[in-house]
Amino acid sequence: MSCDLPDYSVHGHGEITVFLLHGAFGAKEYWRSQMQALTQAGYRVVAWDAPGYGISPLPEVLNVETAAERCVALIKAQGSDKNVVLGHSMGGMIAQRTFDYAPDSVHALILSATSAAFGGKGGDWQKAFVRDRVAPLDAGQTIPEYAPKMLRKMMHPGASGETVDLVISTVSLMREETFRAAIQAVSEFEGRDIIAKMNHYQLPVQCIAGELDLSAAPPAVMEKLASKIDGADYACIMGTGHFAWAESPNEFNATVLDFLKRRV
Repeated sequence: MSCDLPDYSVHGHGEITVFLLHGAFGAKEYWRSQMQALTQAGYRVVAWDAPGYGISPLPEVLNVETAAERCVALIKAQGSDKNVVLGHSMGGMIAQRTFDYAPDSVHALILSATSAAFGGKGGDWQKAFVRDRVAPLDAGQTIPEYAPKMLRKMMHPGASGETVDLVISTVSLMREETFRAAIQAVSEFEGRDIIAKMNHYQLPVQCIAGELDLSAAPPAVMEKLASKIDGADYACIMGTGHFAWAESPNEFNATVLDFLKRRV
């Protein structure tokens, strides 16, 4: 493995490779349900730890663009004839920019609870977004103390089960410096320029929202994004918040597999 690549794992066999990109809060381990569903359906899966996550070193500059450059390198190293990038939240932003950087290597996108932009760099709303999320750390809380409460506020109030527990335990292992850098990276993302390229390439895209994800990536935002992408599919997983793939894994996985079967 090249030293320039982030840490990753490869699962299953198949002519189509699905790359799994976790969100700002996460790591490759929390995709367990999706790995199982995809490999059982005959897909090859590559899941990464983005720069700064897991054992992947934190670069001097962590933003969507630098992460996308690493993702392109990973696809070049581990991709197949057909590559699909599934990105959640910040991972969805990285997925979009990865396609922008390597449109001939990315053949479809699955975008979970994300957006094409965060409203502009350095605005008051963006500053408040960062400040509110790092305030507990500034006040002396640790990631293991802070993360479970934060994550549960982003989920359906009754969310429970093995996949939900896995998200919480995985995020609780994050490094504080990565957490801070990732929040800043999300707040600075601007990717609306990529939509025209998606349409030019007639890229198959699936947008998936959680019905109750009203603060991070509201369904209306995801539906609007889908409406701007020619032929994009849109699905809203009812009764879930920001982590639909963990809160309702069976429905999320069925949506993904249906899209792959029909469009890729």
